[in-house]
Amino acid sequence: MDSHIEASRVGALSAGLLKGQTALVTGANSGIGKATAIGLGRAGADVVVNYVSGLEAAEEVVREITSFGVRAVAHEADVSQEAQVTAMVDRTVQDFGTLDILVANAGMQRDATFTDMTLAQWQKVLDVNLTGQFLCAREATKEFRRRGVVPEVSRAAGKIICMSSVHQVIPWAGHVNYASSKGGVQMMMQTLAQELAPEKIRVNAVAPGAIRTPINRSAWETPEAREDLLRLIPYDRIGDPEDIAHAVVLLASDLMDYVVGTTLYVDGGMTLFPGFATGG
Repeated sequence: MDSHIEASRVGALSAGLLKGQTALVTGANSGIGKATAIGLGRAGADVVVNYVSGLEAAEEVVREITSFGVRAVAHEADVSQEAQVTAMVDRTVQDFGTLDILVANAGMQRDATFTDMTLAQWQKVLDVNLTGQFLCAREATKEFRRRGVVPEVSRAAGKIICMSSVHQVIPWAGHVNYASSKGGVQMMMQTLAQELAPEKIRVNAVAPGAIRTPINRSAWETPEAREDLLRLIPYDRIGDPEDIAHAVVLLASDLMDYVVGTTLYVDGGMTLFPGFATGG
């Protein structure tokens, strides 16, 4: 199906789901973050488009979101830096009045074999992928608590959606820092969900599989690489960023109000261990 037709069809289904809410999406000027920010705007939310570099790309995302008749702004911040995260959430509340949805998406890779991996490579990935999500969730939760539940807006006081990966459960040689960070995201999400649920703050995660983004271009841009990758995907297609955006919009909506502490795998069946389909 043509991607524009698909976007239009999904947009019609999601229209108004998040009307009157404000969302903050980290790492939102490209890839999954970009598609997610646009999807939230299409569903009626005002959106803060976080980026750490690439202002022009962030402003392009803002322009597309505002075309839906909602508000959007770009905000530069490094999610691994506590003061910058605090300032970003404070500015969101100043500009939009409150914050309803956090999508902690910002992430990175610094790949190397285990014995060749430097401490700097290890630390940087953990700082962004795990500590960054912790800092953003902590500051968002403070605003959720301050405001509480506003029934005419949402049944929840706030929604936190952590962006994880199939590699929270699938080991990934040559990427120990990345896989470790995503395993940490899984346990962090579940622990936060347990702690915050009594306050009507819903915490969940989305775990993408192979998605067509710049971060993993080498895995799908040639016919040979694509064929190798498809062997790992029972559904026989590589995912698009919009596949993740749809999942996030659904999890952020009141349609999923009883979903707490869950990871939604959006992976075409990659976590089904397809190598065993023929008996192993």
